[in-house]
Amino acid sequence: MNLQTEQSGNTTIACPAGRLDSNNAKEFEANLLGLIADGEGNVLLDFSKLDYISSAGLRVVLMAAKRSKIAKRKLALCTLSDNITEVFTVSGFTKILDIHNNRETALAAF
Repeated sequence: MNLQTEQSGNTTIACPAGRLDSNNAKEFEANLLGLIADGEGNVLLDFSKLDYISSAGLRVVLMAAKRSKIAKRKLALCTLSDNITEVFTVSGFTKILDIHNNRETALAAF
C-alpha cells in the first residue's frame, strides 16, 4: 500500500492506494496517527485508489477517528468504491463516520 498526502487549505488529505490489510495496517496506522498528532486542521481520507480494506484496516480508521476527536480535529472519508462502501456499511461504520461521495463535497463539509 502506498500513502500519498497533500494539503488543501487547512485540511490534510491522505490517499492510500492498493490494499489495506494486516500486512500493512501497522504502517498505515503509524503514518495516519502521525498526521493527526503532528498536523493542524481537518483530515480527509480519500479512498479513491484503495482496492481493499480488511478488519485490520477498519480498526485503523476507527482509531484515527477517535484520535482526531481527542485532538479536536475533524476526520472525514470520501470516494469509497462500491466494495469498500459495502464493507463500511456491513460493519456499521457508515453510521459513525463522516463519509462523502467525492473530495469536493467532503472539503465543503468541513
